[in-house]
Amino acid sequence: MYKYVLKRLLWMIVIMLGVTFVIFTITYFIPGDPARTMLGSTATDAEVAAMRKRIGLDQPYFIQLVNYFSSVLRLDFGTSWSYDVSVSGELLGRLPVTILVGGLAMLIQVIIGIPLGVFAAVNQSKWQDNLSMAISMILVSVPDFWVALMMIVLFSVKLGWLPPMGINNWKCFIMPVIAAGIGGIAANARQTRSSMLEVFRADFVVTARAKGQKEKKVIWKHMFPNALMPIITMVIGGLGRIVGGTAVIETIFTIPGCGLYLLDGINGRDYPVIRGSTIILALFSAFAVLLMDIAYAYVDPRIKAQYISGK
Repeated sequence: MYKYVLKRLLWMIVIMLGVTFVIFTITYFIPGDPARTMLGSTATDAEVAAMRKRIGLDQPYFIQLVNYFSSVLRLDFGTSWSYDVSVSGELLGRLPVTILVGGLAMLIQVIIGIPLGVFAAVNQSKWQDNLSMAISMILVSVPDFWVALMMIVLFSVKLGWLPPMGINNWKCFIMPVIAAGIGGIAANARQTRSSMLEVFRADFVVTARAKGQKEKKVIWKHMFPNALMPIITMVIGGLGRIVGGTAVIETIFTIPGCGLYLLDGINGRDYPVIRGSTIILALFSAFAVLLMDIAYAYVDPRIKAQYISGK
């Protein structure tokens, strides 16, 4: 089993090296001069040249690339050109906030979406199933940012129940978490329903019913465990998408996370911030995929057998 995990871990490292190369190359070849953008249109050519030298833009592409890779391997993403602070330190302070929002969003997706999918499956073709899937279709079709804006209008502006921004107390996280997780509730419900229906008339389910077992036991002891693999893929893979896609939610609610930091870097053409934020968010997504693969290996006996036999 450890061979399988090691293989996946090595692939994750290769992917992250590729991501680092791609994001550095894209930002390097973007048209325009970040030094002039930072100094403004009134800056002289001499001032722009001095700024380019100070932030290392006067060096050739290959030298900049090698220097950046050597820094990243030391977990040093450089210094922000706009704020003159360590990007690594800033990301370290912001990452827990992003993980908290993403983790709570995933939690509500699981505790609402999966039972909803099971409920729809056991009531297949009945009004409960149709209603559940209609609600899921609506939720999955509504953009996260629209949900966020509507909640601010209703619960902050109209009713005054919840704060519209910041992270001063636990109430500040309610609307961002719901906005980030509402689409995943629908996706998890639909996937769970589909997986449950695939095993609904399997031989072992028919046998369990023939033995007189209660329907609740048949559902949760026999059907649900055998429908888990696609659900695991949806849930764990969704965590990476949630954390990687928090930029819009963090911007709307002014949450000081990695997503907002990335957008600030893009607006200011602050390449160290853009590169560092993108790499960290990509790393988290890659780690979520690694967890998904490991979970798959534990659930799927074929993967266990392959690596135990040494194939």
